[in-house]
Amino acid sequence: MAKLDKIAFVTALLIGSAADCLAADKPAIVVEIESPLASSQPLQGYLRQTTDAGPSPAVILLHSCNGNWQRTDERWGKRIAAWGYVTLAVDSLGPRGIDSCHNTTPHDVDRDAYRALKFLVQLPSVDPARVAVLGFARGGATALRAVEHGPFEKTSPHKFGAAIAFYPPCSSFKGYMTVPTLILIGELDDWTPAEDCRNMVDGRDVWGISRQERGAPVKLIVYPGAYHAFDAPNPKIPIEGHHLEFNQSVMDQASEALREFLGATIGTKELLQ
Repeated sequence: MAKLDKIAFVTALLIGSAADCLAADKPAIVVEIESPLASSQPLQGYLRQTTDAGPSPAVILLHSCNGNWQRTDERWGKRIAAWGYVTLAVDSLGPRGIDSCHNTTPHDVDRDAYRALKFLVQLPSVDPARVAVLGFARGGATALRAVEHGPFEKTSPHKFGAAIAFYPPCSSFKGYMTVPTLILIGELDDWTPAEDCRNMVDGRDVWGISRQERGAPVKLIVYPGAYHAFDAPNPKIPIEGHHLEFNQSVMDQASEALREFLGATIGTKELLQ
């Protein structure tokens, strides 16, 4: 490599690293997703913007039953924003006056993904045609249900471009997926079993719909040796008798898989570099 080429290469690396740092250091702000007049339980969330001048792709993040939307933003919102995406981590439990959905889950939680989408597509910084929904555990089920062929997806005027679910419960889906979908789960998960997700994707569940042959493509990644909440440092062990365990290696692999998937579905080639 010629000397000038080396200088240009190093400069490009430094510029790229600086842009990532700026996006990562840009603080999240609490936003009211709906006005109190629009709903008796208006949602709120943590919003992170990008440093890009034009409309950017965006990712909505849905927390697990622990209601840890702040930690979801810190763990994943900050990371994804550094990749060049606007992020919105939604608080689904606080506005409903509950701190956990382990014992009870309000039925209307499944609509939160589209309530957040309606808010995001109105922002000048967001490209409404490139928004993904990402959820964890119970939030992962909400993310999948948002893009499943059914009433939520059919009745919304706004559509998602992709969906990602970390260790979701996979046994209750009746329809095929309408957009490219990624499911990430641990082989040793004893709370939301990987086998349920395999059965759902392959059409070996009670509904018999192969998500490989019908609808948009669904990619399932099962991580050997990983338990539930493999991406969450210092999880409460156990919860309701289930094993939770952080796994740094799997976290890194999942992060790379997520970045690649977002780049291929709602992102651009530049976001993969």
